[in-house]
Amino acid sequence: MPFAEVNNTRLNYRLEGPEQGTVIMLSNSLAADLNMWEFQVPVLVRSGYRVLRYDSRGHGDSAVTDGPYSMELMAADAVGLMDALGLEKVHFCGLSMGGMVGQMLGTLYGDRLASLTLSSTAAHMAPKETWDQRIAAVRKHGMAFVADATIDRWFTKPGQVHMSASIEKIRSVIMNTSVEGYCACCGAIRDMDQRESIRAVPTRTLVIVGDQDSGTPISAAELIHRKIPSSTLKIIPDAAHFVQMEQSSIFNKALLEFVNPDTE
Repeated sequence: MPFAEVNNTRLNYRLEGPEQGTVIMLSNSLAADLNMWEFQVPVLVRSGYRVLRYDSRGHGDSAVTDGPYSMELMAADAVGLMDALGLEKVHFCGLSMGGMVGQMLGTLYGDRLASLTLSSTAAHMAPKETWDQRIAAVRKHGMAFVADATIDRWFTKPGQVHMSASIEKIRSVIMNTSVEGYCACCGAIRDMDQRESIRAVPTRTLVIVGDQDSGTPISAAELIHRKIPSSTLKIIPDAAHFVQMEQSSIFNKALLEFVNPDTE
């Protein structure tokens, strides 16, 4: 597995697809890893794209550094990985925490983005006390304390039935997520407020949300859509938070049509 030393940390990544293909960069959610994109990579590669996915700091096989982290730090990680791989510009797609990183990228490094897709995400996650309580509970009880509730937020009840094998893999990733890495990223989410800063995002942006997402609901997506001038909003039916898995065909079609509007 390849690693890149960037921004005083080590990031695990995968770069797949034709060498001359336009790069789509995928950024994971809290308590997930780069495997959460398993339903996207084959489709994107077949469509001629080069796909870069990575484990965010504190997650998967990337290094766990001292926290708390910040969205500015994690955006710098993403740009650092691009620099290490010689990528001047990418189509960036992030989900949940990855979408929060994407918002910061759009604000600070918009010239490095060919397009920006923000899925199942928010510009602000209040109240801070909720995050403090979650951090304290996970430090005390471990990741098992949040595993069931996380699955219930990420997938609808019907989805949990018909995707049982995939969900068990997701549960394993949650359980194996570093407590320190998880809590450090919770700190970044707790302290984030991008509700006004994202007005400066110059990049053409697609905002995606599942119609049954309770964690980052339609109202959160609508706020982002209102604040980013060049954005389009896509609401996907019969999906909760992990819309890229639960409704992968609709998600993939929306992403491909957005990054290459000439295919519509």
